[in-house]
Amino acid sequence: MIKLHQLKGYIQTIVLAEYADRLLLLDGCSRADVSLLKHYIIDTLKRPLSDLQLVVVTHMHPDHAGAAHKLREITGCKIASANVDGQWYSGFDGVLMHITDILLTRYVAKKQKQKQRWLWYSSKLKADYKLNDGDFLPGFHDWQALATQGHTDRDLSLHHLPSSKVYIADLIVTTRKGFIPPFPIFYPNRYRQSLQKIANLNVDSLILAHGGEVQLSTKDFDHLLAKAPKKPITHWRSVKTKVFKVIGM
Repeated sequence: MIKLHQLKGYIQTIVLAEYADRLLLLDGCSRADVSLLKHYIIDTLKRPLSDLQLVVVTHMHPDHAGAAHKLREITGCKIASANVDGQWYSGFDGVLMHITDILLTRYVAKKQKQKQRWLWYSSKLKADYKLNDGDFLPGFHDWQALATQGHTDRDLSLHHLPSSKVYIADLIVTTRKGFIPPFPIFYPNRYRQSLQKIANLNVDSLILAHGGEVQLSTKDFDHLLAKAPKKPITHWRSVKTKVFKVIGM
């Protein structure tokens, strides 16, 4: 038997899968979520921290990778991520983007009226396992990793086959106006392919990092595909657009 616990994290939904003898964390959360997870495992689930055996980092943004290294340090768990060469935050541009993403996380937290917390984490992930599209999670063979790139070059979704649920991280975001693509989107063609890939699964429900568990209709997917950008929408492109507007170009 498996229980899926969905917790309100710092700015995202935390999904923790509980088995009789082990725990699986479906994403690396933010650095601010470490104490919450520790207390939930020990005080609510009445489990030792060593029961956390695997953390999956679906991509490198602060609310999906920020707690991974710290959790491995305190629990002994392993870390899994996509089998993509290199580091997401590489080079000088990567340093700037890493800092920008942390500042954006702080901005979202402020909008959600969260207290400012320590969010810094290493921009270089040291994973124990590298997952290809279709691989089953080590030690958790009821979960299948799906490559769903577009938001970044290494996004993963996690398909729980027995329950027909898929955790899709940031592939789709929900707002008051409905379902929308995330920001940024570095690879728009890959993003559209990933949306179609998830739509074709025809699963019972999707679990969003920003929106919780939802059911999407064919109409919802068609709407998302129609709204999906044809060109990259990234930090630098957004800054350039605003600058050009100011100077009248």
